[in-house]
Parts: sequence; structure tokens; C-alpha cells
Amino acid sequence: MSPKNKIYISILAVFCTLLMLGLSAQTKRISTPALRPVTANVIPDSTVKDSLAAILNLIDSLHQKKNDSIPPVAIDSLKNDSLPSDSTKKSKKAGLDDVVEYKANDSIVFLGNNMAYMYGQGVVNYQDIELDADEIRMNMDSSMVYAVGRPDTAGEIVGNPIYKDKSGEYESKTMQYNFKSKKGYITNIITQQGEGYLTGGRTKKMDNDEFYMVDGKYTTCDDHEHPHFYLQLTKAKVRPKKNIVTGPAYMVLADVPLPLAIPFGFFPFTDKYSSGIIMPTFGDESARGFYLRDGGYYFAISDYIDLALTGEIYTKGSWGLNGQSNYIKRYKYSGNFNIGYLVTILGDKGMPDYQKQKNFRLTWNHSQDSKANPNMSFSANVNFTTSGYDRNNLNSYYNSATFTENTKSSTVNMTYNFPNAPLSISTTASINQRTKDSTLSVSFPDFTLNLSRVYPFKRKNPVGKERWYEKISLNYTGIFRNSIETKQNLFFKSNLIRDWQNGMQHTIPISATFNMLKYINISPSFSFTDRMYTNKIMRQWDPKASQEVRDTTYGFYNVFNYSFGVSAQTKLYGFYKPLPFLGDKIEMIRHVFTPSVSFSGAPDFGSSRYGFWQTYTKIDANGRRQDVEYSPFSEGMFGTVSRGKQGVVSFNMSNNLEMKVKSDRDTTGVRKISLIENLSAGISYNMAADSMKWSNINSSILIKLTKGFNLQMSATWDTYTYKLNSAGQPVRVNIPRWKAGKGLGRLSSTGTSFSYTFNNDTFKKKNNDDKKNNDDTGPASTQIDNSQSALKYENEENKQEEENNTDMEFGKDGYMIWKVPWSLSINYSINYGYGDFNYKKMEYNGKITQNLSFSGNISPTKNWSFNFSASYDFDRKKIAYMNCGITRDLHCWSMSANFIPVGPYKSYNFHISVKSSLLSDLKYDKSGNSYDRLQWY
Repeated sequence: MSPKNKIYISILAVFCTLLMLGLSAQTKRISTPALRPVTANVIPDSTVKDSLAAILNLIDSLHQKKNDSIPPVAIDSLKNDSLPSDSTKKSKKAGLDDVVEYKANDSIVFLGNNMAYMYGQGVVNYQDIELDADEIRMNMDSSMVYAVGRPDTAGEIVGNPIYKDKSGEYESKTMQYNFKSKKGYITNIITQQGEGYLTGGRTKKMDNDEFYMVDGKYTTCDDHEHPHFYLQLTKAKVRPKKNIVTGPAYMVLADVPLPLAIPFGFFPFTDKYSSGIIMPTFGDESARGFYLRDGGYYFAISDYIDLALTGEIYTKGSWGLNGQSNYIKRYKYSGNFNIGYLVTILGDKGMPDYQKQKNFRLTWNHSQDSKANPNMSFSANVNFTTSGYDRNNLNSYYNSATFTENTKSSTVNMTYNFPNAPLSISTTASINQRTKDSTLSVSFPDFTLNLSRVYPFKRKNPVGKERWYEKISLNYTGIFRNSIETKQNLFFKSNLIRDWQNGMQHTIPISATFNMLKYINISPSFSFTDRMYTNKIMRQWDPKASQEVRDTTYGFYNVFNYSFGVSAQTKLYGFYKPLPFLGDKIEMIRHVFTPSVSFSGAPDFGSSRYGFWQTYTKIDANGRRQDVEYSPFSEGMFGTVSRGKQGVVSFNMSNNLEMKVKSDRDTTGVRKISLIENLSAGISYNMAADSMKWSNINSSILIKLTKGFNLQMSATWDTYTYKLNSAGQPVRVNIPRWKAGKGLGRLSSTGTSFSYTFNNDTFKKKNNDDKKNNDDTGPASTQIDNSQSALKYENEENKQEEENNTDMEFGKDGYMIWKVPWSLSINYSINYGYGDFNYKKMEYNGKITQNLSFSGNISPTKNWSFNFSASYDFDRKKIAYMNCGITRDLHCWSMSANFIPVGPYKSYNFHISVKSSLLSDLKYDKSGNSYDRLQWY
């Protein structure tokens, strides 16, 4: 072998050896890393550099030896060894604090310059940081990462970078990030902060997780690419999950910049329960002027209770304050209260039309959890307002239930049930209001002691059959009440002793039920009632003044009465099978007849020996003496006793009529249909009375017309005739109508009411039946349906679009089903009673009173909704009240309009605002009320 070949072989051997050493020191290339993450320490190895340097030195030395004529000089191998240039003797750069893990679904490519390229859903994790993108470039020397999305086959960019850490999640178009310095540069960022989204612009991320942005956008619209509105931020500083501070910003609506700008902005974010300012609403009225309403401060007192204090002020002097609070304690109680004070000033001071009204409102709802105390309960339902509050409060105008409410009631109750005893005690405070005439009926306090039904003679350890006296039962109810009825402006001026009424009442009923002859139930009873008063009103005639004089005396007075009675009741059943020529659909008709007869008696408590009734003599205008009977306790809390002996025999009967028909809808093959649920009538005869022994006839009927609709009606029939007294006034006389040839009775009063709601489901059953009939048309229809189905899913792209749109439903013909949710509620009542007296017929004319109210709503599209409510006045033959409303869902905005077009309270209100509570001050309100004297037609 020639010396030249030996040199080449030696060089090749050394090169292969060093190459093997270098490859063993490099990180392996991963071709399909999608199966599992690949972990690597991104620390550059100097071994390869040292080896390559040694190879280059060796090649240079050999080349010089070949061309040099001077004999070679021995070279010390230690001089050119790689150890002197080894990096271990140099100062090392600071490395990363943790391992960087990376993976990709497509491939990972490593280059000799320590660059790694990840394609196809690449993921890089470092400590609590995660970076996802479709393409990631990572420099292992500088720990710099660059991420970007890639176009798909359709040219759309997919796999945009998504950065995640403890501060949140951020999406962008491009992203550069340094794992060592924890700083980055981001373009077109998209991140959610609070209820809104921060998008666009150029952003720098600092090592303290703060962001500095230029030309960004802030919006609450979730359409990031084309938001319906946004605030264009010239520059901003973002503290994730804390706040955003901006420089000059202006509003852009539908890509149109608006002349609405702010010099700076502050948007706080918090997930914590905290206090804050409630921004007011701006508006104007012609009567009260410009106003700021519903502004104030919200107090986050604790996790169990909060408080919102708001107010309103008008430029013409009107003002108001309001406090609202909610409270709750789990497994204990919950409730809320709302208190408001409103001062309304109309007109100019010193002018005839000047008015100043002061109104007050208090609402309180409290409920106790049943698990808090099984023996005691406390509840409150307070709705107290002065008569003019709802008329002057703008929030009440478009609430038909509140605005048209004539009576309001409030009740606070506490009840305690004694454990292991049939005894309970309760105390109640109640207020009833009539806003029409400002009348108050207040009852406080109201104590009730109740003993539930007990059987005092029942044996504790019964042996054998039940004895007759063991069926005797009794219960007790004791009531103490203190009340007053007055006008609301005189309530606080009333005297507790002179103006308030108070008293006690004790009721003890005793009864038992026995069976006689197996089919008749006999029920004897006895009842005792005692009333206790602290005053009575004595009356006498003053001949000088020619008027009645009243004298109230105070003391302790007992007014009692008792009665006894017995009743008998049974049931009779009758069955009727229709004749064959009427068909076999009806199997049987059943009639249940329930007659009952009862007797009750009582002595004459109007007798002088009881002292419950008194008599005085008056002289009328003609000089005739008249005896006037009265009871000193007639104005007492629980009234007084009745006069005259009682020996009343009552007759009553009730009927029920049902039919059993064949039906394929029932598994038993038959179905019961109620023809008449109940038809009853009753009359009584007082044997002890000296006149007017017959009572009026009372009747009622109940018919189930449909499954959800019943017709119920009651009526009273007058059994006596009328004549004129000496003063020419009609009076009832002791001549029954059947004796006067006018029939058994004349209808004196009746009435009924009903309500029904029509909606999409009302006719659903009929549509389903039609659909069923269409489905049974035979194979031809099946063939058509199949062809239509094939046509519907012919285009795979359209099919995917239909599946993604869950709000769309398609029929068999491939067309979208158009659904319009709607409802219409009707409330109607009609009553008949006596009106004016007809002197020719000597009868009262009938008078019909009707009430009609209706309400409804319809949504012609997903985002549009219309609603209305109205009532009709039959006396005036016109609509008494109407409220209409329109709402439009504008995705991230909402718009509503309400108006009252008729009546004395014509008004309108228009409102459009951002849905998000964070930007709720971005709104516009316009309203007009009855004070503006609107003339619409």
C-alpha cells in the first residue's frame, strides 16, 4: 500500500470514529412523535463543535505535510487536543429551570443550528406554560419560540397559536416567546377578560404577566372576527383577571366609528363578591325635567346579605330614594326587602297647578326553610304602598299587574306547633289597602290558639269494638284581634283606645258520626261561641236634637251563643244502559244522587234576659213613636248574636252523572267521561220564625268541558215577593212567590268566570292526528319520502351545515320547519244581580257586570318578540288599559320598547343597551309619561 493511500485511509478512519461520537451525543430525530410526547433538555452540547474542530485541524496539517518539502516536525498531540477548547472551561450561560416538553402530530425536524421545527398541532410545555400551534419553531440556544398557524387545503389559516398560563388563555395570529425571560410579542391577540373580549393590535407580554397593547379592541360580542361593536383602544395596559387601563378610546358600531370617545378608560374584573358604584340612567320629562335615576352604591356586606342604595333626582325638584337587599342563609331562611320614598313636585310653586306628593313603598318577602325548625315557622309577604306611588314611579308604568292593582295585602305570620301535642299558636299582622280611596284595614296583633280535633273518650288500649262515645270529637279555636279601618293619612293620628277595635272569640264545636241501617250516616253536633269585648255602644234618642245619641262605655263584656243540630246523609246509585238502536259505543251511564237533611236549633238570644239586644223609642218627623232595636255589640270585632229562635230544617241534594264509553286509547278498552261533575241545590225552613220562614234557594253546577277547562257557576234564587212600604221604598214581604203565582224562585244573583290560554300546543293534537293519517297513505308515500330524503342529503356540505345549526329543524320535504311560538290568554267574568227597582212590575231589574282582560305574546323570529295586555270596560264600551311591548335580541345588544296607547296614563319607553353588565352604561333611553300630555291621535 502506497504512503498516499495510507494517509487517506487514516483520515477516513478518524473521520468515521469522530462522526460516530458526534451522532451519539446528538438528540435523536423523531419521525412520528404523535404517539407520545418527546422530552428533551434544550442545552447545547459542545462535544460536536470540539470534534469538528479537531477534524479540520487534522486535515490542514496533513495537507501542509504533503506539500511541504521540509521534513515534518513532530507535533505534540496534546497541543491540538480538543480538551483545551472544551466549553467546560468557559463560563456557561444560565439554562432553563425546568424541562421543556414538546410534541407534534405530523413531524419534528431538527437542524444542525439547534433549531427544531414542529408541524401539525404542535405543543410545547414548560412549567405551567403551554403553547399550541400548527407550526412551531424553537431555537434551543436562545430558548426562543415562534408560533404561527398554517393554511389548510382551502387556504384558510388553521391552528393559530394559543398560549395558556395561570393568567388565562390567549389566541393570536403570530407569537414569539422566550422561556428564559418569559417575555413575548403577540399580534392580533384574542383573550377573554371578565365578560368581554380583548382582540387585535400589537401586544407585548412582560415577565410579570402584564400586557401592553397598541390598536386593540375591547368588546362583549363573542364574534371575534367581526364584532358588532367595540371600543377601539389606542393603547392599553392589561392586568389579566384584574383590570384594563386604556388611553384615548372611541366606539365603533357595525364597523362605523362614532363620535363617542373617552380620554381614558378603566375596566375592572373580579370573580369575587365586591362592592361598587351603580351608574345612573339619564333622561328627561316635560313635567319633572331632566333626571338621573337608579344610580347609587352597592354594598357587598357579607356572603349572606347585600344592600343597594339608589336614588333619583329631577331638575324641577322631584327626588326619591330606594334601598334593596337580599339575604339568605342555607337551610335556615331567605328573603328580600325593598323600601322606597318618592317626592313628586309638579307645576311651579305659587301657581294653581302646583302639587307636591310624598309617597312610600315597602315590600318584604321572607321564607323559612322547613329544615330550620320543624315546630316553628315564620313567613312574611309585605306589599305596602301609598296610593300615589305606582302612579309616579316610572318602573311601574309597564307592569300591568302592578299598575292596575287596586287592592294590596300584606301578611306577617309566625306559627309554633307544640311537639307531641295537638296544640298550635300563631300570631299574624296584616294590612289590606284599597288604592282607589286610600283605605287601610290593619289588624295587629292577631293571636290564634288552635287545638286540632281530639277524641277525649277514646281508650288508649282499646279492646273489642269501638264504643259509641269514642266517636265524639271536639276542637277549639281562640282568636284575639286588634284592628282598625281608616284612611292612610289618618292612620298615624288614630287613638289606640278610641279608634281601634279589639276583642276575643272562642269557638268549641263538638261532633260525632254514626252509621244507621248500613247506608245512612247520622252526625249530631253542638257548637259554642263566646265573644269578649272591652266596650259597648249604647244608643238613645235625643228629642231636643231629634237625632240618635251614642255613648261608648268601657268594661268587660261577654256575648255568647250556642246551637245544636243533627244531619243525615246517604248515596243512591242509578244505572242506565242505552237502547241498542242508539249504538253500542256507550256502555253505561251512572247517576249518583246524594240527598241530605239536617236540623239545627238555638234559643232566642235577642231576649231581654241575655241583654245582648236593647230597645229605645224615637219620634219620627210625623210625631209617631217607633221602637228601635239594636245591639250594643253590633260594631264589635266579631259582631253580635242573631235574634229570634232557630229551628231550621235544611234540605240539600247533589248529583253526579258519568258515562262509560268504548275507547281504543285506553288499555282497558273503556273510558269514563264526566257529563256533570256536580249539580246541587238546597233550601231551608225555619220553623221557629214568625215570618220569612223559607230561605233563598242556592244552587251550583260544575261541568268538565275539556281536560283543562271547567265551567263552574253558582246561583241564588229569591223565594219572596216585594211591595212598597209607607215611605214608598221596596221591601220584602212575607208572601212566597209560589203563593203569588210567580214560580218557585226568581234568579237574584249568579256569576261565573273562566280563563284559558291558547298556544302552539293547543292545536298540536289535531296536527299530530293529521300527520298520522298522512303517514298511513301506503307505499307510494314511503317512496316519495325516501326520494325526498335522498334529495335532502344529496349535498354532503349542506348536510354538515344543517347538523351544525341546532336551531333549525327540517321536515321530510327538506324544507326548514317555520315555528312561531305564540300564546293568547283570556280572562272573562260575568255576574248577574239586582239593579234598579221596577215599580211597574214590582220586581228588581237585572244587572249584568262583565270583566274582560286578555294578554298575549308572539315571536315571529328567533330574536323578535311582541307582547301585550289589555282590559275592556263594558260600561264605557272602550279599552280601559293597554300595554304593548316589543323586544329585539341584537346578539350582544338588546332593544325594547313599551307603550301605553290608551287611557289617562299614555306613555312610552324606548331602551337599547349592551347586554353585558360590565358595559351596561352603553345605552340609550327615551321615555314619555302621562305628565307629558301625549296626543297620539
